[in-house]
Amino acid sequence: MHLLQLLLRAGPGVLVLVLCLQLGTNKAQEDTQEIIKMQLDMPSKIKENEEVTLELKLQTELKECMVIKTYLQGSHLMDGPFNYIYTACLCEDYPRTFYWDFEVNRTMAIAIVVHIIEKEGICPNISVVPNGIKYYYTIRKIQTV
Repeated sequence: MHLLQLLLRAGPGVLVLVLCLQLGTNKAQEDTQEIIKMQLDMPSKIKENEEVTLELKLQTELKECMVIKTYLQGSHLMDGPFNYIYTACLCEDYPRTFYWDFEVNRTMAIAIVVHIIEKEGICPNISVVPNGIKYYYTIRKIQTV
């Protein structure tokens, strides 16, 4: 009973604060948009000197478009299309798919990197550079058998 009397004497601001602390934060107010969604399709095992096709699908949940640069980084130096860098505009309603075809002559790790950059003339409208992380990557291993 004494506790109830103390609460009734407290100001309305304190009561609201206590209520908010008891309920926790509201998830609807958090920014849960994914800036970059990556879906990678590539084999994990191949024969030595066999050609591999790596497919990378990119999406964003941001309403604004952004300029991205995507490339592969290998644990071993390789020649050919493995070194190609793509620069493109990524928008919520226009997902992008990139392909790399290259020959693998030994087991290696590959990092698939997406870098959000600031560059004019790539997106048809105004593009944004979100605050925070600018590099997104995933690492996969291709094993030769």
